[in-house]
This record gives sequence, C-alpha cells and structure tokens, in this order.
Amino acid sequence: MLYRTNPKNQKQLSILGYGCLRYTKKGTGIDQAKAEEEMRIAIEHGVNYFDTAYTYGGSEVCLGKFLAKGYRDKVNIATKLPHYYVKETGDMERYFSEQLNRLQTDHVEYYLMHMLNDTDAWERLKNLGIKEWIAEKKKKGQIENIGFSFHGSTENFLKILEVYDWDFCQIQYNYLDEHSQAGRRGLKRAYEKGMPVIIMEPLRGGRLVQGLPKTAVKMLEKEEPKRSPAEWGLRWLWDQPEVTVVLSGMNDSAQVEENVRIANEAEAGCMSSHDREVIEQLKNEINRCMKVPCTGCSYCMPCPGGVDIPGCFAAYNIRYTDSWYQGMKTYVMCTTLKTNPTNASKCLKCGKCEQHCPQNISIRRELEQVKKHMENPVYHIAKVVSKRIGKC
Repeated sequence: MLYRTNPKNQKQLSILGYGCLRYTKKGTGIDQAKAEEEMRIAIEHGVNYFDTAYTYGGSEVCLGKFLAKGYRDKVNIATKLPHYYVKETGDMERYFSEQLNRLQTDHVEYYLMHMLNDTDAWERLKNLGIKEWIAEKKKKGQIENIGFSFHGSTENFLKILEVYDWDFCQIQYNYLDEHSQAGRRGLKRAYEKGMPVIIMEPLRGGRLVQGLPKTAVKMLEKEEPKRSPAEWGLRWLWDQPEVTVVLSGMNDSAQVEENVRIANEAEAGCMSSHDREVIEQLKNEINRCMKVPCTGCSYCMPCPGGVDIPGCFAAYNIRYTDSWYQGMKTYVMCTTLKTNPTNASKCLKCGKCEQHCPQNISIRRELEQVKKHMENPVYHIAKVVSKRIGKC
C-alpha cells in the first residue's frame, strides 16, 4: 500500500480509503459478517482510513463492532456531524456522543461538517458556538482533525476554505467532475493551503464503471495494458499529487483486492502522456451524450437571481450521461439543500450570464430545460421531505 503524508501532522494516510456507505445489505440491515471480512482484507493490505457518517444508516455501528475486535489502533476513523440537524448548541454534543458510542471509541481522528455547502451554514453554526465546541474537543483529544465535506460550486468551495482554519476537506472529484463541484481549482487551492484532500465519488458511485457508454467501453478495451474502467479512474486521481486519499465504497472482496492492487503502484505521476490522452478521449465520448456543453468554468457567475448555473447544468447532464436517479439526486443535493437554494427556477432571464460564457451557451434557454426536466413532481416531493427533515 502506498501512503501520502498529512502535511498538518506528518502522519501517513493510505492512498486508498474505505468508504463505509455502501456495505452489503442483509434484510433491512447491514450484512455484518460480510462487511467485516471485506474490511479485514483492506486493513491487512494497509488501508488505514475509514470514512462513515451519522446519517449512513447502521454504518457507524457496523464499523464500531468490527474495530472493537482489535483493529481500532490500526485505523483512522473519519465521521461527520449532521450540522443540518443541529438546532441548538447542545445538539453538537448530543450527536457526537452518540457517534462515539456507535463507534465504540473515545476519539475520532478526522471529524467533518457533513455537506457544508455554503458559508451561510457555517455562520449559523458559528452563532451556535461551533468554534468553541471544536476547540474543546481538540483540547480533550476527542477530535484530532476538523474538516468538512462538500457538494456545491467551485466558488462556494473556495469561500468555505477561507472562513476557518480547517485541517482537511473532502470533495467529490473524478475525471468528469474535473471542472465542476470543488473541481481542480478547489483541489489545488486546498493543497496550497497545506490541507489533506480526501476524494469521494471517485467513480461517480460506480457509474464510471458500469454506466459508461458502450462506445467508451470499446475504446478502453483496445488499450494496452488492459485496465478496467475502475483502474483508469483511480489512476487518474492518484496521478495528481494534490490528492491524499481516495475513498472507495467497497462491498466485495474481489473489489477490495483489485483496488488494493492498484493502490500498491499508483504513485503521483503514474500516468503517461498517452494515458492522459485516453482519459480526455473517454471524457469526450461521455460528454458527447451531454445536453449542455458546460465546462464548469463559472465565468457566468455570480448570477443576480442566485442560480448556481454550472451546478444546475452539471446535474442536468448527469441525468443523461449517468442515470435519471443520479441526476436528480445531484440536483436536489447541490441546488436545493442549501440555506439559500440555487435551482434553475430562480433565473431572472436577465441574460447577464450569457455575456460572459466562453462556450456561447444559450444559458437562459437551457435553464428553462433544466427547470422543465429536473424540477418535476419527484423533485418537489423530495424538496418537501427535505424541508420537513430539516425542521425535526
């Protein structure tokens, strides 16, 4: 297993991290025995970073039961505060204590604000005393590193980086999201600030493996040496020195073995110029199916009406290049679940954005299509449910 150094404390982190969201289900719960076998294989091969969250149903409990069997000192636990549930100061302590009990531990190495997507959310937490609470937990040794996970636009990510002295961050990043969400700009800025960057959704939830267009699959099959779509995606990430850990939601022993094999040899700079050309061709083939040729450059921003234009287009494209479900999930997560929603229906049709778009996209017209296809009855149901959860 290859490792990269956390520049904040000089500790070694395995470049492959275990994402604990996608454990195999058994009935209505997690298949504990199967999950433990897969995690055991990962640890024996050197994986030392395990990522879970309060809202991953049963995940913290599953991980805690396993680590209590003699593995706790071999790994770094990363879990997340559901700050969107926090309504008063005491809620922080209540959720954190529950998480420690679930994980059967007295401390967490990496603790994140879960889906901290805008600075307004951070300001709300500050008013509830989050900074003082974090300082107390660090002083007691209950939290070693504090960070945030992010789904949103590059501009919002860059702003969040500056509002607090974060120890690390976690972003969605893969070769299709190179210029969307936090993107390469965000990755490089976090790296410049000396922060470890943890990568989630490296293969878009497996869509860059099972969901590739057939023409893209055939293209990869012609390449030598033979590599799976997963290996192409992972190597592209590990080729970049700014990437610290890549999380994989492994739920099959063979998958663990394959990912470990790649992580044993994928150093920064591991891809040749030809390999990078292949990735570009692969992206072009996927993008051919896209509805809007948006590169996520954000030249159209800020929008006077508050629309996250690149975010809306990214989710709309995902619906057609990936799946309907993934597109809708991304749209709700990245535009609606914010303190100030940024969905397409907020467009004022002023046209200011079109004056700056280097791709000459008819943004107003395309946002109408986004509204028509994404803000459908399913969207409105999800919106209502999300608001009700937030008030609980």
